[in-house]
Amino acid sequence: MEIPKVDTSRTAKLCFACSQENPVGLKLKPVHDGEKVTAEFTAGKFHQGWDNMVHGGILYTLLDEVTAYAMLCHGIELGVTAKSEIRFKQVAPINEPIHASAWVTKLTKRLVETKGVLTLKDNTVLVEGDSLFYVWKQSKKTILCDMDGVIADSHSFHFAAWQETFAKRGIKFDREYFTTLFGARNDFIIRSVMGGALSEEEVRAMAQEKEENFRQKATRNLKPFPGAVMLLNTIKKGNFKLGLVSSAPKENIDLVLSKLNLERIFDCIVFGQEVSESKPSPQIYLLAAEKLEVLPSDCLAIEDSPLGVKSAKSAGMKCLAITNTHPWQKLREADKVVDSLERVDLITLLTRV
Repeated sequence: MEIPKVDTSRTAKLCFACSQENPVGLKLKPVHDGEKVTAEFTAGKFHQGWDNMVHGGILYTLLDEVTAYAMLCHGIELGVTAKSEIRFKQVAPINEPIHASAWVTKLTKRLVETKGVLTLKDNTVLVEGDSLFYVWKQSKKTILCDMDGVIADSHSFHFAAWQETFAKRGIKFDREYFTTLFGARNDFIIRSVMGGALSEEEVRAMAQEKEENFRQKATRNLKPFPGAVMLLNTIKKGNFKLGLVSSAPKENIDLVLSKLNLERIFDCIVFGQEVSESKPSPQIYLLAAEKLEVLPSDCLAIEDSPLGVKSAKSAGMKCLAITNTHPWQKLREADKVVDSLERVDLITLLTRV
């Protein structure tokens, strides 16, 4: 079968199913739980066919919409329907919540097979469906993550290590000042605190001392932030490119990824010593995009610090910021700010940032 021509330059800002701007639309808000896409909808009197019964076209629209998002979560930005088989099992009453869910059962380079179901709260099955789609357009979305403060809850270990390093040199280093610098490269932090008179050799010695201290502390107690590992695994499962972008030295990255069992999850790792300038310079994010062979405009960065947000935005990328280290007021330059990655699903990353 010849695939029909589709103008992919058009937007879906007024999509009847999911747009929040369409005044007569269904205003669905699909979410992804790592396996399935789900949404809830309560039909009203304007969605009827027969009296007090939801119109069959509305039911099919619910199923079709969550199916489209299920494909999106597997890296398919656009699929063209080849075949849909819908089985209506029960009458769907108005004014009762309907739960819609869909998932991909088979995926090749050209075809996607899906299943979907609509149920009531008591699990009564209203509609079942199987669909076949042609793959029309693969998503180019690429996710880039900072490490410390986003994935690894390492702030306290870094602070303690810096405190001890500076204390040996007679400098009191408080937590508030450290927080403003968290996310920057070691040489940037050292010169910000000590001034510019230090030699390169002295800076390297201080950085090495601090990092050895950090690794000793982190080895015993390091934990991920809630939701971080699950989200990374979901991104990877969805066939999206995934990069780690950290100001930390390579030794720290190796330790953290090993402790959190994330050694094989990233397609690309960029660390601080690979660039000549620290965040907030965009260099490190631009290098990640170059390594992954993607455009900066296709990238979404996940950051926790104002310096990191500025770095990503200066690189021409979207940015999701998380308030693990800084309050939202200091992260307002980001496109979206959240208080936990537990509140972020794959659809949020792909469509709502």
